[in-house]
Amino acid sequence: MFSVNSQFALLQSLGVVRHCFSEGGKRCAVLVTLLCVVGGLSTEAAATPWEQFRAPTAGSPQSIGSYSNGCLAGAKVLPEQGEGYQRVRSERGRYYGHESMITFLEQLSAKAKKLQLGNLLVSDIAMPRGGRFRSGHASHQTGLDADIWLTTLDQPASQQALPELQPLPMVDLKAYRIMKDNWSSSQANLIQLAASDDNVARIFVHPVIKKQLCEAQWTDRSWLRKVRPWWGHYYHFHVRLHCPQGSLQCKEQLPPPPGEGCGAELLSWQPKPASEKKTASAKPVKKRPVLKPLPPAGCMAMLNAPAQNADRDKYAKEQREFKAQSQ
Repeated sequence: MFSVNSQFALLQSLGVVRHCFSEGGKRCAVLVTLLCVVGGLSTEAAATPWEQFRAPTAGSPQSIGSYSNGCLAGAKVLPEQGEGYQRVRSERGRYYGHESMITFLEQLSAKAKKLQLGNLLVSDIAMPRGGRFRSGHASHQTGLDADIWLTTLDQPASQQALPELQPLPMVDLKAYRIMKDNWSSSQANLIQLAASDDNVARIFVHPVIKKQLCEAQWTDRSWLRKVRPWWGHYYHFHVRLHCPQGSLQCKEQLPPPPGEGCGAELLSWQPKPASEKKTASAKPVKKRPVLKPLPPAGCMAMLNAPAQNADRDKYAKEQREFKAQSQ
């Protein structure tokens, strides 16, 4: 198995053969496969170097790169429980974020509690040093994305009940409609509360939920522009913050299109009737390997940066033990 740096050097070498794929060269596909095997990588979902870290780096918080290709320095931990919220799925170790995100979540939950919107359940934010996941999330790499369940609690869950909690679906996916037994004005007001924060760049929800928000009566509708339809977000909403002040290497996303996003754009997400769907081609289309871009230079350097507590960094500890045994 190659080291972390060797694996990234290997991936960099793949850039040399990228042009071959545009020409349909079979030899390039074979070369990529061989490089992945030799380098200890896999064409299937495999652990990324970022998933091996168990502690953040030291220093001031910095979001580096873009939301879907970046990392996080000096991450802060969202405590297990605070005023108006609890963490869920903590065993994943994805409760690290830029300090601006941690502050946002704590303030949002406190406001929601005062407005009697329920106790929030916060799921994935980012890994200790951010970075790419093997699967599940394309973003959540810079500590500026967070998932919040649309299921809220009247009272905090006990430590025994917390691991067993399951989110309620808000959308009947087959019927493409809201589940009125689960959805209420509390969920709508919670999303409105989050989207109205100036630090929020976007909020992702299922298209049916966006439609529900569009059809509601609001005194101020400007925040609807930030609420973007996206598949998969039918039991939680995904908050994305702007690049924080001081994170000079953070790459901001382009702003959403002008308007509320409640017209033709939203309608375009609605599934087409079976009669209008194109007939699938009889000849299967071969999928070419997807080459993901290399992380920014700041992230490459971070892979070797010291942790806040080296003894808590399982990967670094294992590397030291391995070297000691080899000597």
